Amino acid sequence: MLAARYHRHGPPDVLRVEEVPDPEPAAGQVRVRVHATSVNGGDLHARAGRLRWMSRRRPPFGTGLDVSGEVERLGPGVNDVVVGQRVWGLLPRASVFAPVGAAAEAVVVDAARLGPRPEGLDPVEAAALPGVGATAVSALLTRGRLRAGQRLLVRGGAGGVGSAAVVLGHALGAHVTALAGESTLAAVRALGADEVVDYRAARPAELGRFDVILDTAGAPGLPAWRRRLRPRGRMVAIAPTHPRTALAIAFSVVHGSGRMRFFSGDIRRPDLDALAAHVTRGELRPVVASTHPLTEVADAHRALERGGGVGKRVVRTGTATGPGAPGALPA
Repeated sequence: MLAARYHRHGPPDVLRVEEVPDPEPAAGQVRVRVHATSVNGGDLHARAGRLRWMSRRRPPFGTGLDVSGEVERLGPGVNDVVVGQRVWGLLPRASVFAPVGAAAEAVVVDAARLGPRPEGLDPVEAAALPGVGATAVSALLTRGRLRAGQRLLVRGGAGGVGSAAVVLGHALGAHVTALAGESTLAAVRALGADEVVDYRAARPAELGRFDVILDTAGAPGLPAWRRRLRPRGRMVAIAPTHPRTALAIAFSVVHGSGRMRFFSGDIRRPDLDALAAHVTRGELRPVVASTHPLTEVADAHRALERGGGVGKRVVRTGTATGPGAPGALPA
């Protein structure tokens, strides 16, 4: 089978699509014939070598965590999914150091990390939502406790998690303010944001106060935004990559305020089922910025690094299709 891998850290050019043996599922696992996956920020950081301190393993490494596909083979002890079932899910975050990731024609996954693909989503749309959608649901509802009528600020409204949060916040009846790049303001407003502001010109004191602030940027400046919280308001930071972000959260926790929360979720079937329920009710939908065949996975990485689009960069395998992509695959 074909899989996207890299044998050294570096720019997107280090990615290669090469022949590897079909994986065999161990106990509790299934083999999924992958229809599509998507690119996350963690994929870029791992490929560039910024996460190498987290693992002692050496390349080659695969890439891709989101899975949309069809169950092909069951490992011992698996009795809650069936061969031929169309599923979606997410590999564990440690899989950024595995020899094969979801950007491959097949991958083995713990059965507990898969759920039935929601009706109405095609394979490409399903690949765009598991990680960012479940993160947005948990960040806004579980940690942020967002309610209808409250004011939500999304920093990074054009990204994967940010765009999902804008859609979900709007559907839940919140007043949504989103910060995004100038070229994406109109598209983010079309997702349901009540106000959109160029992040380069945003001044915290000029935007009022918020019940929930979701930060997906991981950039400095969080203390200034935290001061824009209303009483009992909460800030949730998604995978902060800047040291000042982590320090700000640590300060909040140590001093007992609890108003800043860090979220880096371990998505499993209950999370996927909850996410599917939001999709079925029309409260959340995938946002696909672009699709790329597996042979052009490096282009998908470049597109995410450049920015400028709204939503996810999806990598198709085989004939999997979605918005704007030719071909056909059973929905």
